[in-house]
Amino acid sequence: MIINHNMAAMNTHRQLGSNNAAASKNLEKLSSGLKINKAGDDAAGLAISEKMRGQIRGLDMAQKNSQDGISLIQTAEGALNETHDILQRMRELAVQAGNDTNTKSDRGEIQKEINSLTSEINRIGNATEFNTQKLLNGDKAAEFTSVSSVEVDLTGMTAGKVTVMGKEVTFVTNISDTGDAIAAAINGDAALSDKFTAVNAAGKVTITTKEFASSEGLTSDLTTATSITGTATITEGEFDDSKALGFQIGANQNQSLQLDISDMRAKSLGITTAGTGAGLGVTNGTNSDITEQALDVSTHALAATAVTKIQDAIDTVSGERSKLGATQNRLEHTINNLGASSENLTQAESRIRDVDYVLSVA
Repeated sequence: MIINHNMAAMNTHRQLGSNNAAASKNLEKLSSGLKINKAGDDAAGLAISEKMRGQIRGLDMAQKNSQDGISLIQTAEGALNETHDILQRMRELAVQAGNDTNTKSDRGEIQKEINSLTSEINRIGNATEFNTQKLLNGDKAAEFTSVSSVEVDLTGMTAGKVTVMGKEVTFVTNISDTGDAIAAAINGDAALSDKFTAVNAAGKVTITTKEFASSEGLTSDLTTATSITGTATITEGEFDDSKALGFQIGANQNQSLQLDISDMRAKSLGITTAGTGAGLGVTNGTNSDITEQALDVSTHALAATAVTKIQDAIDTVSGERSKLGATQNRLEHTINNLGASSENLTQAESRIRDVDYVLSVA
């Protein structure tokens, strides 16, 4: 008989302590609903589930971001809807002014309304905001900051015909003369000279966009009947999209969507010019100063020109609204996808972290 140590009691005490600890853990899990309450419960599971939690919360916030993005787009698009209505009325007035049944006084009254409507387009462009951010004044526009050009090097050519920017020129005497002929053909074409300038320097013809723009429209087909070794090199203008809006539509870096909104004021739409004119003054939308000149509809010819310019402005606004609408549709699909991803990831996180127990009823 062992007297000094009561092993049966010690065993019973150890088992009791172990059961109490287990019961305490189980009670903790049942109380919290979580299988993992501290790292010691499942170290690997904790690390995995915390990463999942970060993704889930990021996905949920990305949904909110996308919804805010839609709200911003709707604000801009709603303002452009009004701009569209104004332009349609201006086009109607320009058509009316083109009719010579109107007297000078009649056209003067039409001009007043066109001036006022043009000023309102400027006001809308300067006043439309979302969360204090201007949307239609060019602050969110992506734009070219330099011209684009194409250089046609006639070196090595001795005969044949050259087609540059759609203008066919027969090779004459030497490359310098041919270059002069190409430049003259382009600069002498009203449709081309409105957008491009051509300069020849010793047989190298450079055609440059008149404004900061893309290389769209700059072409050089070196078509010839005989020997051609000339080359054409297009240089793209520098593009700056740093002011464009960036929507964070994912839980991680580089999961974003970019949207630029062009300047939708009268000058950018091509329906005003700089300076002032008698009876043509237009306010710029930020103050009462007259800083722009509206389209003149005082004669049949001027009114007809105004109709075309206003139609171009309508087309520009239509294009911008289409872009906004397409982005809104994309964000709506993004929201649906983010919701599904968040739900599925939450389910996976639940399998790792949530307690699973069965309640038996006797």
